[in-house]
Amino acid sequence: MNGYLNESNFMMVEEGFTTRDLLENLLVELCPASEEQAFFLADLGDIVKKHLHFLKALPRVKPYFPVKCNGSEGVIRLLAELGAGFACTNKAEITRVQSIGVPADKIFYSSPCKQVAHIKYAASHGVQLMTFDNEVELSKVARSHPHARMLLGIAADSSPAPRLSMTFGTTLESCRHLLEAAKEQAVEVVGVSFHLGSGGLEPQAFAQSVAAAQLAFEVGTELGYRMHLLDIGGGFPGTEDTRARFEEIAAVINSALDLYFPDGCGVEIVATPGRYYVTSAFTFAANITARDEGPAEQPGSDEEESGSKKSLVYHLSDGVYGAFSCLLFDRPCPRPQLRKRPCPDPASRSSSLRGPPGHAGGRIADGLELPELQVGDWLIFEDMGAYTIASSSPLAGCPQPQITYAMSRVAWKAIQLLQGKPPQTEDDRESVCAPLSCGWEMAETLCVSPAFAPASII
Repeated sequence: MNGYLNESNFMMVEEGFTTRDLLENLLVELCPASEEQAFFLADLGDIVKKHLHFLKALPRVKPYFPVKCNGSEGVIRLLAELGAGFACTNKAEITRVQSIGVPADKIFYSSPCKQVAHIKYAASHGVQLMTFDNEVELSKVARSHPHARMLLGIAADSSPAPRLSMTFGTTLESCRHLLEAAKEQAVEVVGVSFHLGSGGLEPQAFAQSVAAAQLAFEVGTELGYRMHLLDIGGGFPGTEDTRARFEEIAAVINSALDLYFPDGCGVEIVATPGRYYVTSAFTFAANITARDEGPAEQPGSDEEESGSKKSLVYHLSDGVYGAFSCLLFDRPCPRPQLRKRPCPDPASRSSSLRGPPGHAGGRIADGLELPELQVGDWLIFEDMGAYTIASSSPLAGCPQPQITYAMSRVAWKAIQLLQGKPPQTEDDRESVCAPLSCGWEMAETLCVSPAFAPASII
């Protein structure tokens, strides 16, 4: 093993049960103690499965996980153990990754807007790979990090998704000017980067962006740069209920790479999948701490009409300043599930969810149809792994939700097989096993060759 992750970092669980079973076990422990604090359950085996699937679907692409998506220690340790690199956006993220021993040549300082102090920190800690898309950023790096290896960020259009990526990235028309400016300031440019973002992504947007990157490569090569690295960014879905499935996107990417950057051309391909890795691995449990009644607020309904109806308002033990800060990005609230469905099913009531009482702007969801719930009941939210950990803050008055990490025995064996090492014997592990499991079938996902041993990308 690489030494980043060991059995003390997670709960080893047996096969045959689900994440929900383990979650129920944790809730049984909390209820007698009247513990109301929200918590996460992280199925690390789900991340292992996603990683194996990524290697199989995109064999030429090396993943660099964006720490801003989920900076929890268990996720970082697992992905480091699996051989992934890390995309960091600031000094704190670089520090967090290097604190567990990740070498500098597996860190990509990916922020398009960097503080000078953070650039100097990266330089002093050996992090060389960075990106730029304008002359201001170029000048900052030239002055503060003479040994930097730069990727030119180009704009990408992921229509019909929200065009967040259009905020950053230069146009193809400006590439030559920026590359010439880099040459004048003796900055080494080693490749091109683009990022499509998430939400309603059209697979063909990857093909268009790879084609644009090839044109930028030609300009760089013409100016004398040794262009050898392409970053295709993120935008890979973390769940199946998306406009385009991961397999469809991967097929388009592979075809585009074969056309514009064929195998053997000397160009290394990296990507920054975030949501893909962690969304479905995390389940969140929040307690109802208060309830009241107010006007029903149906999304898109007439204000006068909705005012005549009543809605139950439930306040949860965490809110939009904590785990539900993901709502501030680009996603709706996951539909809550009841810990135990009442039998027989009671009538549903129009319901709204809010954060802890007294938090202004703590709206989580409106227009839900739920059975009448009581203070002390738990609500379960699945697919809560992306932009729920790194962005939450204790300044909201709520403690940081605890994370319980679990991994099935078969997933732990998969990590060892991926590294070409035989797993330990069953007897050696019997004493550390819990009775429940986040089990998954790995018959298909293990049909991949051993993971690459990434060479230095700089």
